[in-house]
Amino acid sequence: MNVRKANRLKDYDYSQNGFYFVTICTKNRKEYFGKINDGEMVLNDYGEIANQLWLEIPDHFEDIKLDESVIMPNHLHGIIIIDSDEEPVGNRHACSLQEGRQYQKLPVVIGSYKSAVTP
Repeated sequence: MNVRKANRLKDYDYSQNGFYFVTICTKNRKEYFGKINDGEMVLNDYGEIANQLWLEIPDHFEDIKLDESVIMPNHLHGIIIIDSDEEPVGNRHACSLQEGRQYQKLPVVIGSYKSAVTP
């Protein structure tokens, strides 16, 4: 069984304002979103849906803005900007077993996106 490497800073508050570079991979790195043809990414229908839902994130979170992003065959890279005046951001989606995580903006946004894009 593969052991997943921790990719978050221990005790870091991911509701802090700032720019966050995120990578979201598909399960088992299956190429759901399209193919690379002659060095250019060609999105299929699933890739188009994933892209559209990514672009709609600010419609659901008023204190979130998006910068650059790219969808690849089995993952996406994007920059999410948190610009909030709120103190604790609250839980807008689902609780996590990790203490305090339900109050962190970035995991809530990513969790909501992943729920929306999963068939």
